[in-house]
Amino acid sequence: MLPTGPPRTTAAVIGEGQQSSRRWGSVRLSLLDRSRTRAGHPDAEAVTGTVERAVHAERLGYERFWVAEHHAVPGIGSGAPAVLLAAVGARTSTIRIGSGGVMLPLHQPLVVAEQALLLEALHPGRVDLGLGRSLGFTRPVREALRRRADEPDTFEDDLAELRGYVDGTGSVTARPAAVRPVPLHLLATGRGIAVAARLGLPVVVGGPVLESDQVTDALADYRREFRPHRGSTPSVTVSLDVTLADDDATARELALPEAWAMARSRQTGEFGALESPATIRAAAWGDQVRRRVEESLDRAVAGGPATVRRRLERLAELTGADELLASTSTYDRDALLASDAMLRELVA
Repeated sequence: MLPTGPPRTTAAVIGEGQQSSRRWGSVRLSLLDRSRTRAGHPDAEAVTGTVERAVHAERLGYERFWVAEHHAVPGIGSGAPAVLLAAVGARTSTIRIGSGGVMLPLHQPLVVAEQALLLEALHPGRVDLGLGRSLGFTRPVREALRRRADEPDTFEDDLAELRGYVDGTGSVTARPAAVRPVPLHLLATGRGIAVAARLGLPVVVGGPVLESDQVTDALADYRREFRPHRGSTPSVTVSLDVTLADDDATARELALPEAWAMARSRQTGEFGALESPATIRAAAWGDQVRRRVEESLDRAVAGGPATVRRRLERLAELTGADELLASTSTYDRDALLASDAMLRELVA
């Protein structure tokens, strides 16, 4: 479990990274696309844009392409990762595809296993199953999903049950029967890192975890306390926004719509569609919103190639990351694809 401590920005944490044996050139590179909606555009464009981005990522040579599960969120077009991954898999042929992640408390483990195994049957050897524990963004959403915050926490037991279904050792045989186990990954905040270690699972960390003073100790504990399962070894994926452009100012402007949406959501309780930078600049900015936007931009890795390389190298030193999962969103879709290409070139 992560110890508590005074929060710091990701920029500060990365800037004070400790040396490790992990070198940036050996870190795998993947993308997470959350099907972000854009103001003035239909939600359908968000999901078709996700598929097109996956095709582009495969051409660039990315390791994996992940999609997320969010329900009834105005700013996100997809709440059904398995359906979207089927479409992504049909348009690609080599890139690994996965969920970042399926929220296990909202589903029966057998149903999640059946969806993953069906995807694996359709796209053999390419499917990863990332799992999280969120119950929903707001109370009305949780109620619509028939979940209550005071229900017993069965997450760890559900994980173990799910793994039995996907590797063919469960109490019943999930269909289509597995030819090979579908790899599981645990999206972890706080105590989830220790759960991943106990179950011998790869861990995906981001957000508040990276902002903690104790992130290095938590990941060291994960590697030390890792209990292998069928030959598994510790694996750390770091997820964060990475936006590249020709220069720092342009990159920060591209990252502005996401930062604005997050800041506004804390006022309105609604995570909205991405707005254009011009619209945002013309809006009224309160002091609190301005502070939150600047904090969000500082947490993101946004800049020209030299700036981004420097910050990612420090991140790799701090965490010993095996993989970087870039969760970037921009209002301008062409700029997003260009950022993906620049990031891949930077790592290559």
